[in-house]
Amino acid sequence: MHKLFFALLLASFFPCSPVKSQSDTFTIFTDSVIHTMRGGIGASWHAISDIGPLENQKFKYPIREDNPLGSAWAGNPPLMNKEAWQQLCYHASWLGLDFLRVELLMKDYEPRKGRFDWNSEDMQALYRILDCCQLMGADVFLQQMSSNVDWNTYPGVHPLLSAPYSLSDYAEGIGTLLDHLTKTKKYTCIKYFCITNEPPGGTWGYWWSTGQSDAPFAPVLKRVHEELIKRKIAIPLSGPDWTSLPPFDKNKLSFDAYLGSYDIHSYDGINENGIKTISQWAQWAHSKNKPFFISEFGNMNLGWGKDNPGPKSIAASLSNARDMISAISEGVDGMNRWSFVNRGDMDGQWQLVRTWDISKKEYLNKISPENTSYYGFAMFSRFIAKYASILKTISPEEAGISALSVRNPDGNLVFILLNQSTDKKEIIINIKSTTKINNLYEYRYDDKIPEEGDFELNPLDTLPGNSYYNLLLEKQSITVLSTNLLKNTDKGIIK
Repeated sequence: MHKLFFALLLASFFPCSPVKSQSDTFTIFTDSVIHTMRGGIGASWHAISDIGPLENQKFKYPIREDNPLGSAWAGNPPLMNKEAWQQLCYHASWLGLDFLRVELLMKDYEPRKGRFDWNSEDMQALYRILDCCQLMGADVFLQQMSSNVDWNTYPGVHPLLSAPYSLSDYAEGIGTLLDHLTKTKKYTCIKYFCITNEPPGGTWGYWWSTGQSDAPFAPVLKRVHEELIKRKIAIPLSGPDWTSLPPFDKNKLSFDAYLGSYDIHSYDGINENGIKTISQWAQWAHSKNKPFFISEFGNMNLGWGKDNPGPKSIAASLSNARDMISAISEGVDGMNRWSFVNRGDMDGQWQLVRTWDISKKEYLNKISPENTSYYGFAMFSRFIAKYASILKTISPEEAGISALSVRNPDGNLVFILLNQSTDKKEIIINIKSTTKINNLYEYRYDDKIPEEGDFELNPLDTLPGNSYYNLLLEKQSITVLSTNLLKNTDKGIIK
């Protein structure tokens, strides 16, 4: 009783001091950096237009009939629709996608052994994507999803499923591709290369089969690594690209010497056990002076498959927000959402932008945002630059609320506050800083954003410079406070 009396008395003389318990307070230390990211925040953008007829009857080891490549193809508009492609690049820039995982198949560039096609439909799509990334200043994590070439498969194994029969041919093909992209086409945005998608070794694997068994992963990494050194290509390999949040086991990492970065996938939401797993992977990678990425993430527990709308729901946006806060706080260097473009009727509605009319089964001339997922992801991608520094933050222990504090390379501060609960939350932000903060601009994402139609993400309020802020977090919302005034007409922050 006496403590409450004195607290109220002090508050009457010092109105800027909060009269709330520490359990409601976020304390942010702007001069204490816990980690500096070596990547950024982005989404997957595939260049693959078609995977061809399956012809499963030809193979002893066929591919699965239902979405054999997931939804990693057919999301882009036709090449002839240049205006739609320009709109795609605009949306990538507005979102501030600065760490893009870009996907292709070996068939796209080497459909026959030693015969390279640099003008195939998918290679032209790849150039447009890389042109956009180069223009924006985004980093590219280039990913070969599968080979899909019949000239380098194990007997009886479907080309989409098979590991490479000849490791040398496989490595030489990748080396020739990267030679072409970096030396002939002069792309400097490609920062990492991953040789295959989700090989066996994690909690699930699919793409590395010899037929009766899985192929070993280390030998091909070694061979590709040697090929890139021989060609003087300074793009590091990333791996193992396992899914989903595979437990860390250093005894499985016989290929460490061939990797320049580590990456894994996450599709179940990141719980407490997942946070521990991520921490172990990050600590291992950083002990080797290598970055650690989550190169695909989403939450399939909220729905997936066919045209399931779960991945584009507000629940998914809040789950993704929680995953990003948890993972980046544990040292993840970059995160890549599945996905930027997606038809939405193959494996669930994962798309951030709408390129395909699901009901009419045709491409759209106007590319528009999938508002619920687009603006939910924008609360991170639009405000956080690549290579941002993560600041020490002490969050309340109350369930459902969490925060991420960031200083961008230009010095601007970004505080992201997540309230997953169904109740409003009154909180205090206590900023410990040796640098004066002039203004904080407040942005909010919640269920008031329309699912369809136009919307502008402008600041709702300007908070004057202070050390304490009393704030009301709306139910099921993401709030951003930034020292950088970012209007809806501005592009997202890349660097």
